[in-house]
Amino acid sequence: MSRTKLIEMARESLAHAQAGTIDQTEAIHLEPARHYFDEERWRLEMERIFKRVPLMLAMTAELPNPGDYKAMDAVDTPVLISRGQDGEVRAFVNMCRHRGSQIMPAGTGNAKRFSCPYHAWTYDQSGALVGVFSEKDFGTVDRSCYSLIELPAAERAGLIWVHLNPDATLDIDDFLSGYDGILQHFDFENWHFFENRVLQGPNWKIAYDGYMDLYHLPVLHRNSFGADMRNQALYYAWGPHQRVGSPDASLANYDDIEDVGIAHLMAGVWTIFPHVSIAGFDGGGRGVMISQLFPGATPQESYTVQNYLMEKAPESEEIRKQAHEQFKFLEYVVKEEDYATGLRQQKALLTGTMPHVMFGRNEGGGQRFHGWVDRLLNTNDQALPSLFTNGRD
Repeated sequence: MSRTKLIEMARESLAHAQAGTIDQTEAIHLEPARHYFDEERWRLEMERIFKRVPLMLAMTAELPNPGDYKAMDAVDTPVLISRGQDGEVRAFVNMCRHRGSQIMPAGTGNAKRFSCPYHAWTYDQSGALVGVFSEKDFGTVDRSCYSLIELPAAERAGLIWVHLNPDATLDIDDFLSGYDGILQHFDFENWHFFENRVLQGPNWKIAYDGYMDLYHLPVLHRNSFGADMRNQALYYAWGPHQRVGSPDASLANYDDIEDVGIAHLMAGVWTIFPHVSIAGFDGGGRGVMISQLFPGATPQESYTVQNYLMEKAPESEEIRKQAHEQFKFLEYVVKEEDYATGLRQQKALLTGTMPHVMFGRNEGGGQRFHGWVDRLLNTNDQALPSLFTNGRD
């Protein structure tokens, strides 16, 4: 069924390319400029978006084997993700139940047990407390009551989602709105994790706006890769998640759209609300950059973890070098062009002299994104599940 959807999108893309058209929204959208720096609204975004919807925190390729784990911070929450001997992925607050010390340092590895560096309380891969150091001296502990605090988690399409709230009411599958069925065509479960790096950026929404914006490509990126790029975009939505592509005239080279290969059908940028972008590239073989965008300590800050995955592990030093150079180039483009521009934009907006920013009729992705932000900020927990439905908006 999801391949049928991909074929349908390809037909629409070709039709737009041949007609010289794109889908447009009904009107230009005006977004209040203060939404990019107002601290009260930013705190509301943290509580009602980042701590209420599942976040894509890891990739299957990062912890493919039993015993693999990943420790990280996400929106001020220390998180520990573990793959058990049963192959299941579980997530926990990275916090010892004795005094609250963080158990594992940030990073990835493989371990049968997680031992707190403060007093050596020890937990297994399922989060169960299995060891209390000098328990005879400490006193009897009902270990069943002191497992690690588990966070709802799910693995879909080679990606791992985690709720930062252990009492979350929003089902991850409802949230995905069927989007994982489309992302499954990447086959990320079998890809190779190459490397990652972290970039500092402006307000998280300023940064995220750029991932859905093709309008700027031949302008901002004219000296890097965008001189010949089209600035027209087509948007497809599954709940709040969006695919961004351009009208594609090259599809006419196929005798039948049904014959288009999966790599071509999956071209473009795939965004996962509220903070992930997946973009494909060919340096060193087929690869993708999966960008995980996180708010920083203030409304004016964010950071992005850029992850580079390859369809196949490099089979030679030359391929490895090509992949590294491709990833290094992508880091340059985002840091020196996108985020440098965003930081200057942030400084200008902070003057408070401009009442709103604009999203044109050709920028439907940005309009939809900000619409979802508003909806979530104005929806209570009980009504939250009803916001997410399958299919295109």
